[in-house]
Amino acid sequence: MSVNIYGSGAPVRLFVAGLHGDEWKDTSDILYNLKTPRHGTLITIPVVNSGEYVSTLDENYYKNQGKLIIDTVIKYQPSIYVELHSYSGENIIYLTDKNRLKNTGVPAYSKLDNNVLLGSVAPYIRRNYFSKKALCLSFEIKKSDEKSKQFAAKLADIVKECDSRDEFILFLKQIYPEQAEKAIENYKKFYGL
Repeated sequence: MSVNIYGSGAPVRLFVAGLHGDEWKDTSDILYNLKTPRHGTLITIPVVNSGEYVSTLDENYYKNQGKLIIDTVIKYQPSIYVELHSYSGENIIYLTDKNRLKNTGVPAYSKLDNNVLLGSVAPYIRRNYFSKKALCLSFEIKKSDEKSKQFAAKLADIVKECDSRDEFILFLKQIYPEQAEKAIENYKKFYGL
């Protein structure tokens, strides 16, 4: 597990992958291949935990397997945080289920292109370690799908150049207006706004 730092100054962005199980096989090289942002700082942790699968929705994950993430967040105070996950095709129904918020405590993922899903990060890390103004995203990539991985890499490259949550939302509104509205709605529900 290595923490890599590219660039300097604000904004600080933290991208993590390989959070549990064998996800690293589909996600880690995306972070290894990112270039230094035009300005600000990009911190990457390409492989957080390649061991057993423990859900990031379990707050104990961030106290054990994901402790390096929390330590990095505390030390560098990123305003943009991205988790890259991967999913098996049969699990898409659970990730995009309209009742996911009620069933698991997190909103459903939105479908983008090439089997990439956009969602939020676990409430535990979102509420306890980031301000309301921070951008906290989770991208799910379909396992063993090269087009999905390539598209996620393009999205990661776009997000690493964003200066703020609002800049990313503006990008999302232009390309995926329906998903942007859903993300805003989910954010407001999450904070009771």
